[in-house]
Amino acid sequence: MSRLPVCLTIGGSDSCGGAGIQADLRVFHDLSVRACSAITALTAQNHHVITRIEPVSLVQLDAELHAIFDMYDVRAVKTGMLLDADHIATVAACLDLYHKDKPLVVDPVLVSSSGRTLLDSGALDTLKHTLIQQATLLTPNLDEAAVFLQADVVDVTAAAHQLVHDLGCAVLLKGGHGQGDELHDVWVNMQGECHVFSHPKQVWSDVQLHGTGCRLASAIAAYLAKGSSLKDSCEQAISYVEKAANVRYNI
Repeated sequence: MSRLPVCLTIGGSDSCGGAGIQADLRVFHDLSVRACSAITALTAQNHHVITRIEPVSLVQLDAELHAIFDMYDVRAVKTGMLLDADHIATVAACLDLYHKDKPLVVDPVLVSSSGRTLLDSGALDTLKHTLIQQATLLTPNLDEAAVFLQADVVDVTAAAHQLVHDLGCAVLLKGGHGQGDELHDVWVNMQGECHVFSHPKQVWSDVQLHGTGCRLASAIAAYLAKGSSLKDSCEQAISYVEKAANVRYNI
């Protein structure tokens, strides 16, 4: 039997299992990669609200990361909820040591779907100047893009190009919060190549919507680990998330 490529997700634990680490591990299993995780925080949440966040100590997080990289040749990493500058710096230092120039998908996870702030205000600059500089791909939604750009997103394609210029990594700008019957996810790489993935907006419940960003980013990481190009990984991941939600939640 051939060895499965190893994927690592770094982020928060979701007590209801719909997002965060639990969702990522489920995606990795579905896409036939070996799943590893390092937890930045424990959360008490359901599909509607986060009631408590308990950060994992920096010593514990660092130990988790070193234990994984000491054991495995990790092919791709996905990051999610990172909390604050100290947790970001810990992750960035470890990835710089063990995972330089390998696929890294950064889902910026600034605010939860229920409106809870998940990254403190002092951490945004740290994220920009450490992990995003190491990233293969950044996957912001429209609200997160507006935070990075310090302006509302009016033209999604122009915003994606501006993010690449400002942040120095490829971007998949997710259009799930957009208006209309069709969604447009815009991918732009460092060479300026652009592709728009258009698909019909689906009527999903809160349960289905919860964790869609997590699942998309982890699916991209899984396809990158299996050797797909960045553009193909994005296209395959978008298709996976749509199909998996329809099957898993019986719509």
